Amino acid sequence: MNRLGDALRYLNDPFNWTRRDGILDLLVEHLRISALAVLAAMVVAVPVGMLLGHTGRGGGFTVALSNVSRAVPTLALLTVFAVTPIGFGPTATTIALAVFAVPPMLTNTYVGFRGVDRDVVEASRAMGFSERQVATRVELPLAMPLLMTGVRTAAVQVVATATLAALVAGGGLGRIITLGFRQQDYGAVVAGAILVAALAVLTEVALVAVSWALTPGQKRLPFLTARRASPVPEPTAAGVPL
Repeated sequence: MNRLGDALRYLNDPFNWTRRDGILDLLVEHLRISALAVLAAMVVAVPVGMLLGHTGRGGGFTVALSNVSRAVPTLALLTVFAVTPIGFGPTATTIALAVFAVPPMLTNTYVGFRGVDRDVVEASRAMGFSERQVATRVELPLAMPLLMTGVRTAAVQVVATATLAALVAGGGLGRIITLGFRQQDYGAVVAGAILVAALAVLTEVALVAVSWALTPGQKRLPFLTARRASPVPEPTAAGVPL
């Protein structure tokens, strides 16, 4: 409980937010690394997933890639980069996180495209749509919920895992945690963990809103309850409502 109190005091100190390399600077750095990694992964994973899902090929490849990615820790990939020209730093962290984010995006995009009703696809072809129009104007909107689920999952994982950037001179909120361990300031360690967890939750909420906005169909705010339909009168034995 004392460490939680120390963490709250750390977060409540304006100097810790506004000083050079303070929380605000590290937050911007953390967001930049995470955003670049997610965007790079999207550029690779979404078009490949669309192509494989549209053609129906590569199902075994996407499953194998997803399974292999779970067995390769990001920290091990960063260690491999250390002995290459990439070295340590924000670039190595961004590349490692992008590699980490590709499998969930690729798998969900593929599954989303394969889940589109084949009758709808064939009907669009019968209407004269080209294969590109079928993929972008028919399959993509219908696959958007699953596609965005993959993006959301990858983004939250990247935001949480980007704390490893501090171990390879990459910056980000992880520096608060590593510096706290070095100085045995466990209040700062807890404060850093709270900040990363809060940022991951906010990322999830923001991407849920984006997914809701991009999904086609009638929009209804999730926290608003639908109107109850008026009850239908029960018929009597003679067939006349009561």
